[in-house]
Amino acid sequence: YGFAGFAAADIELTEIPELAEARSHADNINQLSDAKNFLILLNPENYTYKSDFIAALAATNYDVIIMDVDFHENISFSQADIDRLSQKANGAKRLVIAYLSIGEAEVYRGYWQEEWYDSPPEWMKEENRHWDGNYIVEYWQEEWQDIVLYSETSMAKRILNAGFDGVYLDIVDGYENFENK
Repeated sequence: YGFAGFAAADIELTEIPELAEARSHADNINQLSDAKNFLILLNPENYTYKSDFIAALAATNYDVIIMDVDFHENISFSQADIDRLSQKANGAKRLVIAYLSIGEAEVYRGYWQEEWYDSPPEWMKEENRHWDGNYIVEYWQEEWQDIVLYSETSMAKRILNAGFDGVYLDIVDGYENFENK
């Protein structure tokens, strides 16, 4: 059916699994429908330096890399970093997609404010019981939308400025948190 499967080494998405030879190829990837494989690596905790993380990703032949806009809390990826990752180890073009949670606020993001622990904004609700440090948000509230989408320092603006090829939106089903309320 053209489905490109992915098997993660761990639920925290910290490892680069070995790409099966049957899925590796030297075709250029110009759009998602060209992809035969992909890598999601959201947590670079196994890398001390951004340069090591980029080198490890650049050494792969994955067609699509889905990664965070930040290496660590206050260290973002640059246009040069994304340009380097846009080429597979075999020389072919690949897509580099940024991860963006639109339905939860995360304590490890640059937008997080310390006072939110004791006095959260009205749009922030309870912590996700499955993911420590992730808080359900009323995604329709203007203040949250500014953080994620509209302000000059928004996550979306940072993703665009870094030159990612697209955005993987997570928690788009966040409305389910409010269906029975």
